[in-house]
Order: sequence, then structure tokens, then C-alpha cells
Amino acid sequence: MITELLEKVSDITMSTAEVTKDILVLNFTVVNVAIVSNLNNNFNEWVLIDTGLENSWKDIIKTTEERFGKDAKPKAIILTHGHFDHVGSVIELSKRWNVPVYAHDLELPYLTGQRDYPSGDPTVDGGLVAEMSPAFPHHSINLGNHVKTLPSDGSIPDMPGWRWIHTPGHTPGHISLFRDKDRILIVGDAFTTVKQESLASVLTQETNVSGPPAYLTTDWESAEKSVKELTALKPSLIIPSHGQSMSGSDISYYLENLSKHFESIAVPKHGRFIE
Repeated sequence: MITELLEKVSDITMSTAEVTKDILVLNFTVVNVAIVSNLNNNFNEWVLIDTGLENSWKDIIKTTEERFGKDAKPKAIILTHGHFDHVGSVIELSKRWNVPVYAHDLELPYLTGQRDYPSGDPTVDGGLVAEMSPAFPHHSINLGNHVKTLPSDGSIPDMPGWRWIHTPGHTPGHISLFRDKDRILIVGDAFTTVKQESLASVLTQETNVSGPPAYLTTDWESAEKSVKELTALKPSLIIPSHGQSMSGSDISYYLENLSKHFESIAVPKHGRFIE
């Protein structure tokens, strides 16, 4: 029932934003998906970062065919982690396109049916989204041989110039993506630019830089370290999975503030908990 509601909302409100000439963000309101193109100086070579909800594949296919041509398909799909709102369409898309899916090796047990995520934290406060969180799907999916481990050297297959950064806390194998030449950061759920625990904030997309979505975060000490590591990169543009992209001087202010006051801004009032 809850996922059906979220899918209906995302389907009705889906929009796109070209944040750079080679990065298109699909905003499904409850979650974002990114398309990075112009790989190897070829606009039609592209990758998909995360896959949204279970019904998001229809809009993803429509958008990519409009942008790259009929029957267009990516070089690969990169997953920041395996939560339901990031992998909802990955099985459908990986089968349709027959392309590899990459994730951190610590995330593979949740992507191959070996292990389930913990259920949502029922003590998180902050609004209707938080109240609904215990019912969010937390079971693993099984991608079988479609999913592969990211290279240990930090490189990303088919994404020259980009590297992945292990940013655990929200999940054990969570990653963010960074391009050094222009300091563009694809955050995943390491932090958000919307108060994801509040349905009103999610629907209005009101800017509110905070930590990872609290209801499914299991290791707050690692989450804090991850935020500090990303802050130290001094990104010029941040593309989160939840909320609007940000650029300019505001980034430094908000991230420094989050790093210094992580406990009070991000961690639920009942305290830290570790899986």
C-alpha cells in the first residue's frame, strides 16, 4: 500500500533537470535518478545511477530514448546502495538492456538475495514519512549474475574521470561518486538536501541539508565520518538522491554546518544505534 502510494506520487510529479550538459537528473519527488553522458567524449555513451522505484523504469526508458534515440541503452547501471527506492527498477532495466550492474562488494549480499536490510527505525520522529517507515520494504532483491563488484581501486567502469567513494552508515556498502576535474559529487543517501522524514518537505522539496534518511540508517558513527569525508572534497555541485541539486557558496556553508553539528542535525533524538 505504501509503496503503491509513493509510486503514484512519483509517476505524477516526475520531472527532469539538466544540471550540467552531461548530467540529467530525473526527480521522482521521493527519490532522484541521474544519467551521466558524454563518456569518452561521446554524448551517446552514458550510464544510469540508481533506478528509482518499481514503476520508474517506464519514465527512465521514455527519457533516455528521447535524449539518446530509440532503443538507447547505457554502458552500465551503477547503484549507490540497494534500498528499495534506489533499486526498484533495476531488475526490469538490466534485463531489458542486458547491461552490467555495479555496486560495492559489501552491498552485494543485499542485491543477490543473501541478506535483508534491517527494518525501518520506528522511533524516528519528524512526520508522516517517518511514521510509515517501518512498513517500507527492506527485503533484498536477487540480481544474480547481473550485478558485479566495483573495482577496488576506486575507478568506475565506463565512467572515465569519475571515482567511487565508500560512504557507509546508511548501508554497509553505500557509495558516492565524485569527478575531480570539476568537483561534482553524486551523493546517494550519504546526506540529503530535504528533510526526508517529513512528507511535507518531500512533496514541496524544501531545501534542508541533513544527514542520511534516518529511518533506514543503521550506523550513525560511520554516517558522520562519511559526511566529513565528502565535506573535505569541497564539491562545487552536489546531486543528492533526495532533494534538489545545489551549487555555489551555499554548499560549503551547509556541509560545514552538517559536519560540525551532525549529532543535533541528523541523528534521531533517541540516540545512535548500530546494526
